Amino acid sequence: MKALISVDMEGISGIVHSSETNPERYDYQRGRELMTAEANAVIAGVLDAEPTADVLVADAHGTFRNLLPEQLDRRARLVRGKPRALNMLAGLDEETDAALFVGYHVRAGEGPGVLAHTMNGEILDVRVTGRSLGEIGLNAAMAGHLGVPVVLLSGDDAACAEAAALIPEAVTVPVKEALGMAAAVTLHPEEARDRLRRAAADAVSRRTEIPPLALTGPLDVEIDLASPHTIDLATLVPGVSRTAGARTVAFTAPDYGTAYRLILLLAQLATIRPA
Repeated sequence: MKALISVDMEGISGIVHSSETNPERYDYQRGRELMTAEANAVIAGVLDAEPTADVLVADAHGTFRNLLPEQLDRRARLVRGKPRALNMLAGLDEETDAALFVGYHVRAGEGPGVLAHTMNGEILDVRVTGRSLGEIGLNAAMAGHLGVPVVLLSGDDAACAEAAALIPEAVTVPVKEALGMAAAVTLHPEEARDRLRRAAADAVSRRTEIPPLALTGPLDVEIDLASPHTIDLATLVPGVSRTAGARTVAFTAPDYGTAYRLILLLAQLATIRPA
């Protein structure tokens, strides 16, 4: 059995502010430790259910260099650094039996949700065949494109609700109740880890009962962008056009794998500042 655990940071218990998720801010080291401890809890849960499982952990926040390798459970392998294929899902393939999303957050414009956003501050919304998707939906659909079910998601209550609407059968673990963009009522980190370990074991045990999220093509994609400069860059990509909406670019993809990669490219272009 092969499992991929994708670990973001904003949805980790105890974390409520960008000072805890930004490498340039004073509280980041503590955030890294909390993130690594929750990853370990999920690794332990997977191996409780499947002691011989091959477990990959994808560091999926910001630089993708946040998890502390020396503190990570030695029974798992760590995927870190960027750029890389499949971004937050690096290591996922058709041989993977289950994906688990840890520390995820609600999409941009939703809430209240702790540190809500979609990929970066320049992406205001992504719509696939008219449905608004954040990192939860975009990544779950990529897993589904490869036939892999997302069996578990943890984060705040808003993130869990977003996941439940997309994948009702998946196990969700709310580790905090969002009060706003930078405020929450959180579980004690040890309590959160206990719940995650139990939930991960349960989710992996029920993986055959949880269907992959499949979006079949062709797919019409619209992306709302904050910066006119990003829109100018996006329209240089073949197949991407500016729509009637001042902030929106659009394209049609033959399948979800193509759509996902193009969304990632446009998100990367959004980080480029004018010369």
